[in-house]
Amino acid sequence: MDNLFSNKYNHLKPLSERMRPKTLSDFIGQQHILGQGKLLRRLIDAKRVPSVIFHGPPGTGKTTLAGIIAESVGGRFVKMNAASSGVADVKVVIDEAKKHFEMFGKKTYLLLDECHRWSKAQSDSLLGVLESGEILLIGSTTESPTYNMTRAIVSRVSLFEFKKVEVGDIKKALQRAIVAENGLKTFNIKIDDDALTYFATACGGDVRSALNGLEVGALTTNINLRGETIITKDTAVECLQKKTLSLSEDIFYHILSAFCKSLRGSDATAALYYANRLIEAGCEPQLLARRTICHASEDVGLSDPNALIQANAALFALDKLGMPEGNLALTQAIIYVCNAPKDNRVVVAKDMAIDDALNHPDDNIPDYLRNHTEASKRYKYPHDYGGYVEQQYLPDSLKDRSYFKKDKKLR
Repeated sequence: MDNLFSNKYNHLKPLSERMRPKTLSDFIGQQHILGQGKLLRRLIDAKRVPSVIFHGPPGTGKTTLAGIIAESVGGRFVKMNAASSGVADVKVVIDEAKKHFEMFGKKTYLLLDECHRWSKAQSDSLLGVLESGEILLIGSTTESPTYNMTRAIVSRVSLFEFKKVEVGDIKKALQRAIVAENGLKTFNIKIDDDALTYFATACGGDVRSALNGLEVGALTTNINLRGETIITKDTAVECLQKKTLSLSEDIFYHILSAFCKSLRGSDATAALYYANRLIEAGCEPQLLARRTICHASEDVGLSDPNALIQANAALFALDKLGMPEGNLALTQAIIYVCNAPKDNRVVVAKDMAIDDALNHPDDNIPDYLRNHTEASKRYKYPHDYGGYVEQQYLPDSLKDRSYFKKDKKLR
């Protein structure tokens, strides 16, 4: 609740905090879940948001949207951080939520940051009130809840994935901050499009990082005789602590394409050049690791399954070590994928299987493959025949289909 001192020191808060949207109309990005007609947007408009978990990269609006929802639905809300709360804290919230529900019929929204860091005991203590609806959870996490949270919690919530905010949307957020009364209006900032684009591109889709970089630029740049704060691209580079290279959005995708084609073309030197060209321009190395994982299956596949292991290990190392050390593992994975023999049968098989699944939804599978039927007694258990026995597995309409040619020798 606001009090006499609520806004006294508001100007001392980081720009990203001062510019945090308060309404859905001010929220930027995530149109794949918030666009008109999308499920989450319909739930918010109807004030019927269930327990949800927002997961995705930092600075993409997860916590902000959680706060907007809590305000818009008119419920009581409590904010907690999973890293600093224990089971006792959860029980206090639960007790108060039950009282408010019984006395006023008001549900409590629990806004839980870093929800992946909750222990099993903390999670289990919340299950009962989630079931009864006395508490609705709005969790936010940068991790995958499927792998980093208990199944009991995940099964009781709806998951919504947040994506990195697009460059155009980040530029809008920066322009809004430049002219906002609670933003940087007093600095009378003049900024060219190159600098604005650099902030929006080099932040890696993190709006918070872009705003805080812009604020550093405003605070550290002298005001000229006309009362203007001039922020150039060189200033932007210093504020985001990224080394600048000439890299427009179009060139970024051209270089990324060249990197991918170099992996496929087995040219390790070219792939490493393009990878580091992107990294030095502000591209997150994890993006390159993810692309390497894709090509380890798409272009190497079963000719050398260890390529997929190497690529996944590189992403793990980057997440755990960061840069520059993580670049060693990324370099190793890139070289390995380039030098591995190439075989695209995995992607061909996948595409054929998807096409058939969409265009031949035949559920008339052979009787002996069905679960616990009289006909299942006719099923031939391969291990009784030395590990392999000839029998039909596909439905009749697809029985002669083959996605995978075995005539190539696997290495």
